[in-house]
Amino acid sequence: MRFTGKTAIVTGASSGMGHAIALDFAKEGATVIAVARRKERLEALAKEAEGMEGKIIPFAGDITSKELAESMIDFAVKQGGKIDILVNNAGVMDEFKPIDELTDELWDKVMDTNLNGPVMSMRKAVRVMLKQETGGNIINIASIGGVCGARAGVAYTASKHAIVGITKNIAFMYAKRGIRCNVICPGGIETEVMNSQTDISESGMARVMEGLDISIAPGKARDISATALFLASEDSKFINGATVVVDGGVSCN
Repeated sequence: MRFTGKTAIVTGASSGMGHAIALDFAKEGATVIAVARRKERLEALAKEAEGMEGKIIPFAGDITSKELAESMIDFAVKQGGKIDILVNNAGVMDEFKPIDELTDELWDKVMDTNLNGPVMSMRKAVRVMLKQETGGNIINIASIGGVCGARAGVAYTASKHAIVGITKNIAFMYAKRGIRCNVICPGGIETEVMNSQTDISESGMARVMEGLDISIAPGKARDISATALFLASEDSKFINGATVVVDGGVSCN
């Protein structure tokens, strides 16, 4: 039980990678604050965790809200006495829109969810972690779209590149003060995010699909949660500021 007595926050926990990460932390003893918009999904997730060493506590809200991003940190401290782990997982795609098809509305939507929400939550979390003798651990979920320009539209690519850069900055700035920050960059993972896109750019999608003929079968949410567990544990205590690509080798192309 690597996380007994630990308090963790997982955003985007109602499905996919966030769902798997929350359950795996609870299995290993953590008190998990599961954050997402769909309250009923979170309540079902909490029931799944019943009988585990840890527990899952739902916290419904929209991560794009500054008030929510900050209040979930306060809520976690109230529940567990501290905040040990923050996993910024919530995210949206951008319909593979290249810049000539990009709208202001799509740009704002992607940036609010993929960048602004995580930044606001990390700012609040770091301020709390600096006051803790135990420091803290931040894990961001980006994408292979955060390390190359050929796997998504322009907004998603920009947002994930920014998260990779912010991760490195936080890791450097607070390395001597007990706070670690790493980023996971998944490749093709079976989640609801892909299926939620309704206005996909034909030209953008076709271009992105080029070069993916080496792809193996899509990864599973468990592949990402296992990586998050490792980065959150003492097993990885000397890993800080790392960009961990989990894509089955797709980015080797």
